Amino acid sequence: MATYRIDRINKELLRSISEMLHTRIKRDDVKEAILTNVDCSRDLGHAKVYFTLIDESKGPEVQKALESVAGQLRSFLGKEMHLRTVPELHFIFDESEKKAREMDRLLDSIASADGNKQE
Repeated sequence: MATYRIDRINKELLRSISEMLHTRIKRDDVKEAILTNVDCSRDLGHAKVYFTLIDESKGPEVQKALESVAGQLRSFLGKEMHLRTVPELHFIFDESEKKAREMDRLLDSIASADGNKQE
């Protein structure tokens, strides 16, 4: 259960990290990442940054590139945000979209099977 303060920090981290990846970081492979969510711990020690890609086959190499610039991003965040401690960033590939597509496919197959039974 996240508090209102943590929710605001999560949204601000998401906005700031996304903007920094596209403007301040010069590596092209990290610019392919689409950030979806940030989940910060209550003590602001760690933050899970969820991302997705258009081309999912590049997932491991983009994740490795994001992890390599995490320190640089944390430094930028420390200068920009007014927090006593800036969380350590951990990048995680977000598979929720893939799971949602699979769920839709299963529901469609159930609906078509149900339609065949009624005919």
